[in-house]
Amino acid sequence: MSVIIKNELGLHARAAAKIATLAGKAEDKIWLIKDGEKVDASSIIDILSLGCSKGTEITLAADSKTDFDLLRNIIIMAENGFGE
Repeated sequence: MSVIIKNELGLHARAAAKIATLAGKAEDKIWLIKDGEKVDASSIIDILSLGCSKGTEITLAADSKTDFDLLRNIIIMAENGFGE
């Protein structure tokens, strides 16, 4: 599942923390992928290392189908600009 980062500040610490919090609830790993680089979505530091500014396309993937709802919730949160 892919989404374009819409908020002005991009994927900064507060937005990354929101993703990591949701991803941390997963039964298995959730991954955030940008330009082929795949990082653990439950790690704020890993997310920030991707340097996602406004307009960046990211892809989210899960190792387990049981985590699909969490993926969808992260996508919705990103589409809504992380509430900012």
